Amino acid sequence: MRIDKFLWSVRYFKTRSKATDAAKKGRIKVNDVVVKPSRDVYPGDLITLRKDQIEYKVEVIDLPANRVGNKLVDLYRVDRTPKENFEARDLVNLSQDYYRRKGEGRPTKKDRRDLTDLLNQEEE
Repeated sequence: MRIDKFLWSVRYFKTRSKATDAAKKGRIKVNDVVVKPSRDVYPGDLITLRKDQIEYKVEVIDLPANRVGNKLVDLYRVDRTPKENFEARDLVNLSQDYYRRKGEGRPTKKDRRDLTDLLNQEEE
């Protein structure tokens, strides 16, 4: 089975074309070798893929015939991703929130109207 089809069928990507694009950009490795989307995957292979600032490590157990449901994914792969990879992403999200929280920054149109109304009341 092709690497892009496998990653799509075990739900790492929403579409097969997104999996293909990731492989073309060099974000997918099989046994520490960067691969093309057409590379075949076999049971026992170790796949490393980078997605959303996380480096996932996945071991192939078996090959599914089609895309499988979320509950059946563990029959076909073992997730060997270290917990530290997820923690690093959380730190990046915290730093982004620190600089600009939702609703801060440039005032909205409603905020500008409220400020104008407040300034007009003070002048009267």
